Amino acid sequence: MTDLRQRLRTLRPRRSLGTVFAFAVACIAAAAALLVGFLGYDAAARMVRVDQDDVFHGVVSDLHDQVTRQSLSPEDYYSADPDRDGPRDELTRRIRTDVQILGPGGSVQDRANPPLPVVGADREAAAHMEAGHTVYYKTEIEGDRYRVATVALGGGRGAVQVAQQYSDTEDLLTELQQRTVELSAAVIVGAGLAGWWLARRIAGRLVRLTRVAEDVARTGRLETAVPVAGEDEVGRLGRAFDGMLGRLAASEEIQRRLVQDAGHELRTPLTSLQTNVALLDRIDQLPPQARAELIADMKGETRELVNLVNELVELAAGDRGSEEPVEIALGVIAEAAAALARRRTGREIRVEADETVIRARPAAVQRAVSNLLENAAKFDQDGTEPIEVVVAGARVEVRDRGPGIVEADLPRVFDRFYRSDDARSLPGSGLGLAIVQAVALAHGGTAYARNRPGGGAVIGFALGPGVHIAHPRTSIDVRKPSGDRPAPDASTTPARR
Repeated sequence: MTDLRQRLRTLRPRRSLGTVFAFAVACIAAAAALLVGFLGYDAAARMVRVDQDDVFHGVVSDLHDQVTRQSLSPEDYYSADPDRDGPRDELTRRIRTDVQILGPGGSVQDRANPPLPVVGADREAAAHMEAGHTVYYKTEIEGDRYRVATVALGGGRGAVQVAQQYSDTEDLLTELQQRTVELSAAVIVGAGLAGWWLARRIAGRLVRLTRVAEDVARTGRLETAVPVAGEDEVGRLGRAFDGMLGRLAASEEIQRRLVQDAGHELRTPLTSLQTNVALLDRIDQLPPQARAELIADMKGETRELVNLVNELVELAAGDRGSEEPVEIALGVIAEAAAALARRRTGREIRVEADETVIRARPAAVQRAVSNLLENAAKFDQDGTEPIEVVVAGARVEVRDRGPGIVEADLPRVFDRFYRSDDARSLPGSGLGLAIVQAVALAHGGTAYARNRPGGGAVIGFALGPGVHIAHPRTSIDVRKPSGDRPAPDASTTPARR
């Protein structure tokens, strides 16, 4: 049964947006045309029929008044009246009306043109004693439809038949009905064509956008261009989709590079571990000192692998962490990172901070400051001067008195896994400053690096303007650094990737 339903579902015709739009416009136009046509026809037909009925009943009412006010005979209604001033002329003056005169017993004494039929009810009216007694009925004469009224003269003297043809009116109304239907059909067809044309204009770009999306889903090529222009919602959708594809392509490239670089960086410690594990098979044959060196080497390689994996996970997570932004003094974050670095490195670290309050992810920002401090401590191992942390506005920078950075390496210090020739002998993975850059970018800012006058390096980051809160909320104690101040603008040394 499930397979049958799936097959039936695949057999259903695919309805495009243009078809649906054209069909909807045609349906709306059809409903409107039929409603207007029906109401117009009904109003016209009602008006014509009511007007014709009013005229006919007006003639019959005049005839009734004539025979009830005075005693009239069939001869008074003969058509041969030379003066044209008799009661018959009053009946035919306003509208063409066929009049036929019946004598006593219902005999035809003055025939109408065409002759009107005489039925039993007409004969009874001719013989009726009460003047004004009226009989109504409809009949067909020579293919035409008539309404007939027979009015008794009274006293059994006869009756007057008045007839009005209405088939011409009905034929006219029938023709009007046909014309209304034809006009409605034309309106429906025209609306359908107009809806189809309009749908092509509107949905054409959506169709192209859909094809691009289907092509991307089928081939996986994120570099496909989106051929959608315009300033309306469809154009905005196309540009948003194109931007999304660009970001996905960039993200894919970054992930590819990350995997390649991670594989390269992991290969060295894994190879060393493999070698050391092979030596474990004959560890009993090794002298005690060699055993201790082997175990220490394995511990170091394992620790290096753990640090590398942790940094890779943090870097790959990027700005997708669960930490929510909060308002906090940037100096407090810097002081917390400095306290941690003092315990780890044993170095003197001075913090100079203003009272800037930011809205950011404190753990991420603290990790960025910690990475800067660890980097400074690593390259300034033999330094005697304190490492300085300067917080000014939404900027944080760390200053050391180490060997500085080779000018050729400055543009690449924030690249993932990049390590200069001088740093290859030092512990680390080359991801610390890359994490700093990622944290800065996640907060709408950037990272920067330059050499310090007099020796050493200045490395820091600036958070975006949307992160900084103008009104300070807290005040912190700072230890004044010696050396250069104030902190330079990050824009003077932008980081290049």
